[in-house]
Amino acid sequence: MAAVDAVGEELVMEQKGELPREEEATAREDWGPVIIAVVLFVLLVPGLLFQIPGRNRVVEFGNMQTSGASIVVHAIIYFGLITIFLIAIGVHIYAG
Repeated sequence: MAAVDAVGEELVMEQKGELPREEEATAREDWGPVIIAVVLFVLLVPGLLFQIPGRNRVVEFGNMQTSGASIVVHAIIYFGLITIFLIAIGVHIYAG
């Protein structure tokens, strides 16, 4: 019964915004999702490193052009990779 009371007490504290300092600090210092999202966004900009589908071929490298289809394909690739890194693997980078 004591375990149930402790869980209930934590839920009440969470709803009121009175989390313990340790949990509050780790939530603010986790830079993993931010860094992964920025790096993937920069690397997957259509036309910067590669473009799928290209204008003349299936894959074109460094052409600095884009199209609607390539934006959709790169968005799907971005979503898949960010899901793998953040949810499946659980990348965490703590600062401070």
